[in-house]
Amino acid sequence: MTPENPEDDDASVMARSRDEPSLFAVIFDRHARHIHRYLARRLGPTAADDVLADTFLIAFGKRAKFDLSRPDARPWLYGIATNLVSRHRRTEVRALKLRLALGPPAAEDGHAQRVADRVTAQALGAKLDRALAVLRPRERDVLLLVAAEGLGYQEVADALAIPVGTVKSRLNRARARVRAELGAVELVKETSHHG
Repeated sequence: MTPENPEDDDASVMARSRDEPSLFAVIFDRHARHIHRYLARRLGPTAADDVLADTFLIAFGKRAKFDLSRPDARPWLYGIATNLVSRHRRTEVRALKLRLALGPPAAEDGHAQRVADRVTAQALGAKLDRALAVLRPRERDVLLLVAAEGLGYQEVADALAIPVGTVKSRLNRARARVRAELGAVELVKETSHHG
């Protein structure tokens, strides 16, 4: 294996990996933690491990088709991961509903502030889970790629193979729905800041 030049962009590594398949490990090393974090948010940690492996297996198989004009492979990998998540959507919504039905786990003994922080986070988490569960799957994909993964509009468009205008409209609809679900939380925050 030729040693990686840290200045090589992903396109260069992908091109070289066509003849030297072991170089694809560089792409995994650069992006796996980001893709795993995204998948864990979408599917939970156990499923994320399996879907991460599938994501990179598919990417490895399709590396010859990677658009070498794109220096960053992460949006492409998010696209593959999102397509795999779509296969798990029913499971995802079921898991969100189950978490809501079960309620927060019991608080640990310990420092009062840590317990209070955890209870607050669980309450907000339940509201956020509920808000995400009511979104249309395509809106949820766009919202999570922008808000949780920090992708820009063009990167989301590339990842999901949709126009930038579609990204913006789905994101606006998703934000409006989430705001409506979380409206009471925002009202409480504003009151506590002014009081």
